[in-house]
Amino acid sequence: MSSHKRTNNRRSRLLKGVAVASTAALVLTGCSEEVQRGWLPGSRETTNHNPYLTDLWVNSWIAATAIGLLVWGLMIWVIIAYRRRKNDVGYPKQLAYNVPLEILYTVVPLVMVFVLFGFTDQVQRAVDTPPAEEPELVVNVVGKQWAWDFNYEYKGMEKNDPTIQAHLDGQDGKRDTLPTLYLPVDVPVKLELTSRDVIHSFWVPAFLQKRDMIPGKPNYMYLTPGEIGDFDGKCAELCGEYHSEMLFNVKVVEESEFIDHLNTLEDGLLDDKYDRNPNQNPVGEGN
Repeated sequence: MSSHKRTNNRRSRLLKGVAVASTAALVLTGCSEEVQRGWLPGSRETTNHNPYLTDLWVNSWIAATAIGLLVWGLMIWVIIAYRRRKNDVGYPKQLAYNVPLEILYTVVPLVMVFVLFGFTDQVQRAVDTPPAEEPELVVNVVGKQWAWDFNYEYKGMEKNDPTIQAHLDGQDGKRDTLPTLYLPVDVPVKLELTSRDVIHSFWVPAFLQKRDMIPGKPNYMYLTPGEIGDFDGKCAELCGEYHSEMLFNVKVVEESEFIDHLNTLEDGLLDDKYDRNPNQNPVGEGN
């Protein structure tokens, strides 16, 4: 066997090995929960909305990957099938246009956009539409440079938890001093998001939702925590010098522990709760 044929055989075996290894890695990693959820934080049980948001995110990536593989495959096929051969001379046949092909690559992307828009709108309505009945728990979250205040209204109780956040220095233990939002598990909650000074953004990555906090224009989130645990929260809108330190904790606990926590807080509501314009239509409230 010539050296040229041996080289081709070795190259063929190498390509086959790479293909098999890549397929095996893809199949094995596809079995993990992280890959099935697109490496999203939290879990499907963290809130009642996480399954909708997870499915939209993961299925969008699956569709994008399938379309990408198809397009890349067609590009590679064209490069190989219509490459210039050794004995070719002159220029290849020139085509000005191809009507069926142009209709195809105009209609198909439009269909894809409308399908993605339809699924996105469906999930957004499911997440943002207020429940038929007002939740028993209403938490007014006040963003301020650079901390958070929490007003709780629950079963006739009105409690407030004002906080002053010291500047962080990166040392261990500072996490325990951050403002903490308490929520009872399996209890529907309405989060009323307001700002005292500039635009902030309320973001709990594990909840898969983020919403701006605009002075004079309250925004709303409706959700039901479904998983006991501690979660990170942060401001996601650049709001000044110490924006990166505008952090908070979220503790989802049993209802009895939540009530015990409320009993440790001050009675009444903070004035920030009433700093609003009732004539404005807030996001997530009757949209």
